[in-house]
Amino acid sequence: MIVQGNIVDIKNKRIFKGEVEVEAGKITKIKEVDHAEENYILPGFIDAHIHIESSMLVPSEFAKIAVTHGTVATVSDPHEIANVLGVKGVDFMIENGKKVPLKFNFGAPSCVPATSFESAGAVIDSEDIKKMMQNPDIKYLAEMMNYPGVIYQDEEVLKKIAWAKHYNKPVDGHAPGLRGEDLDKYIAAGIYTDHECFTYEEGLEKLQKGMKVIIREGSAAKNFEALINLLPEYYENMMFCSDDKHPDDLLLGHINQLCERAVAKGMDVFKVLQAACINPVKHYNLDVGTLNEGDDADFIIVKDLQKFEVLQTYINGELVAENGKSFVEHVDFEVLNNFDTDKKNVVDFEFHSTSEKIRVIEALDGELVTNEIEADSLIKDGNLVSDVEKDVLKMTVVNRYQNAEPSIAFIKNFGLKEGAIASSVGHDSHNIIAVGVSDELICKAVNLLIENRGGVCAVTSSEEKVVPLPVAGIMSDKPAVEIGKAYAELDAMAKQLGSKLRAPYMTLSFMALLVIPSLKLSDKGLFDGNTFKFTSLEVK
Repeated sequence: MIVQGNIVDIKNKRIFKGEVEVEAGKITKIKEVDHAEENYILPGFIDAHIHIESSMLVPSEFAKIAVTHGTVATVSDPHEIANVLGVKGVDFMIENGKKVPLKFNFGAPSCVPATSFESAGAVIDSEDIKKMMQNPDIKYLAEMMNYPGVIYQDEEVLKKIAWAKHYNKPVDGHAPGLRGEDLDKYIAAGIYTDHECFTYEEGLEKLQKGMKVIIREGSAAKNFEALINLLPEYYENMMFCSDDKHPDDLLLGHINQLCERAVAKGMDVFKVLQAACINPVKHYNLDVGTLNEGDDADFIIVKDLQKFEVLQTYINGELVAENGKSFVEHVDFEVLNNFDTDKKNVVDFEFHSTSEKIRVIEALDGELVTNEIEADSLIKDGNLVSDVEKDVLKMTVVNRYQNAEPSIAFIKNFGLKEGAIASSVGHDSHNIIAVGVSDELICKAVNLLIENRGGVCAVTSSEEKVVPLPVAGIMSDKPAVEIGKAYAELDAMAKQLGSKLRAPYMTLSFMALLVIPSLKLSDKGLFDGNTFKFTSLEVK
């Protein structure tokens, strides 16, 4: 096979008319040839950090859509399914991903459970990490979210890092807001990436100290604007990722969108493509071609280097997508789950109090971090209830692995004027998380998910809409386009109920993520991410 076009030589920062010769899945020759083709040939895009599960799609269905946007590979942390099903869940992701051409590169989840302050469905300890590191399909130790454990030298945390080093595999970081001496300790442990930077200054410090900064632009957390101006100077040590991308967003685009935005800001196209196509391969030692002779024939053809409209995607020399049409075929798979809790009663969501003030989680649009604020209590018959007028709504996290009392908190900025929304995608333990205008509707939403053994939903007193997620309670068994459309309708319903958030369900899913400050809610209670301790809902 011979493909002609304007060849983008990223390493040497040149573009020339030429052709790529492919044989048995490898590039055998690249040469300069004059021809009439106007399109551009470049290496495929790589998402340098993503949880496939957040797309609500199994890997084989994710691949169908991603290849249409020129993505040929991902660096994937399967800790979502691992928190539900343990190593068995990781094996499911690897095996399902192998059945399609896209090159998934899975890591060993380092934090299962993410903390000891929540209930997960499984445990992965340092002995499990040792075994996983021996598996050639495991490419790295996935994000070490327990940064306090690294800084204060928790023995089990250090053992996990040591096994990754022993098998010469990279260790991924996760250290939002970590600066100064604590950052020095984190880096000294052997952690060299971070996708959690949310300010220019933080990103700059980490780059100056030798870390690789991954610019994240997901469905909820959006750090592109804060960090992109670091790229011109530090392009050799930066990458792009989506971290968590919901199915409706994935239908619209992937890493190609970040390249388009960066070039529109006047960034050098070679530097942008270095981050998007080359750096992940070098850092993670991926078996992915970068458009050189002898490489795997993993490359894309785009219309131009401004919009990056993808005309064709090749993986191992196979045409897997053309003009928005995917040639990745459906594969059958076993549906695994871990869901064992009974339906709840309205009384379970009551919180009796006489306190005049309460601590409130302030959700921030486009951020995973939250603020802690105080608000006046609204008490009816001794029960703390949602104050819809002031947008201080009751929120709950319900243990989905066993029967337990729901935990209760209050949250600002969800903006619901009626109804309730709920999800069993609740990072990282994936218990049920819900927010609503009344205890009755919160209970209704939670029970709808228990009936379906997982999903996302929205309810009012007269209506209910649910997208079931039967695979581990976090992924669908349906095709990507179908789930993307259903999710988009649900997102629209949440906004009709009053939410002004860009991605209300994605934001909701992170309100139980304790490792990101400031105030979050686990199934065990309200948690202060700054002190790493539980705190009280009532302000005494």
